[in-house]
Amino acid sequence: MTQYFDDLETRSPEVRAEAISRALPAQVAAAQALPGYGGTLGDVDAAAIATVADLARLPVLRKSDLGKAQGNAMPFGGLTTRPAHGFAHVFQSPGPIYEPGGSEHDWWRMGRFLHACGVGRGDIVQNCFGYHLTPAGMIFENGARAVGAAVLPAGTGQTELQARAAHDVGVTAYAGTPDYLKVILDKADALGLSLKITRAAVGGGALFPSLRAEYADRGIACLQCYATADLGNIAYESPAQEGMIVDEGVIVEIVTPGTGNPVAPGEVGEVVVTTLNPDYPLIRFATGDLSAVMEGASPCGRTNIRIKGWMGRADQTTKIKGMFVRPEQVAALVAGHADIARARVIASREGEADVMTVKIESDAADGEVFASAVAETLKLKGRIEVVAKGSLPNDGKVIEDLRSYD
Repeated sequence: MTQYFDDLETRSPEVRAEAISRALPAQVAAAQALPGYGGTLGDVDAAAIATVADLARLPVLRKSDLGKAQGNAMPFGGLTTRPAHGFAHVFQSPGPIYEPGGSEHDWWRMGRFLHACGVGRGDIVQNCFGYHLTPAGMIFENGARAVGAAVLPAGTGQTELQARAAHDVGVTAYAGTPDYLKVILDKADALGLSLKITRAAVGGGALFPSLRAEYADRGIACLQCYATADLGNIAYESPAQEGMIVDEGVIVEIVTPGTGNPVAPGEVGEVVVTTLNPDYPLIRFATGDLSAVMEGASPCGRTNIRIKGWMGRADQTTKIKGMFVRPEQVAALVAGHADIARARVIASREGEADVMTVKIESDAADGEVFASAVAETLKLKGRIEVVAKGSLPNDGKVIEDLRSYD
């Protein structure tokens, strides 16, 4: 097995940027031609969107937008370049949201991750992601085929049968959620069955360090990826285990929650993804997840940018005193005042009453100068605390709820 899936993983930043400058305008133009975008990209010169920075000029597309578009035009909302019967699969996720799927080589780009896990020809992958309506099972099966591995399509549940099959078939690799592998291993131990699993490709949940260490003690190298049903693989770990390397088929931005405005390098924000998939050109799709870009390149030799992985949810909408306060409102407060560098709304309780405190990074001497703007923008009055610039936590939060719901 070669060290890298292809030459794209090790190309220089300059070569990668040049490739993006060719692919991105075509992808934006393709999206403009689709009825599902509803004219939101209508006046944009697609040829001028040639760099990652240029994407900030375009609106963000959210999951709720997919639902609205699909409500008007089933099943894909007019956002695909093929009709539904032109795809190999049609999937349904909660919402319901419908997603297309292709059977072409590595349509979801999961092969790159499995290759990084050391999975390839001669392996049998026990695929414990679901095959029922949702695409996770097919996403990983498609990736396994891309690296030449055989697949045991196990799905979820029936753990005793899974353990016996893993033993009888000689499964060498696992794909599924991080914790279910332990359930299978423990069941095999209880049944006195020896297993040959030495690699695990996981996703769909948190891989805690203690669990990874337990797998390592059993001789299983476990790596995780970050993927969604809409986008396919977004980023993945390599054996270096230093952050997640962004996949070569997507462009990732980190923006301030509630906006499309990119954050400074290293700051936590919402993950926004543009796919280069010509069948389903999602432009600036907001995942709702928080992460941050890491400095430098991975020690493994892959040169694309890295993110820190999943760091929470960006949708921090919170009800205070019976009123919803949204990240977009906090962003509008900051954008409307040159004297405000950053802001953070904190919800707390005193006695049986809600309290809203707005912490503002500013050089202003008195927070009361912002009182009318806070009341007008957030639709609530609250305490205002002026804090030093750079003192608010770099965790992506613009709304923090400290109330106990126990």
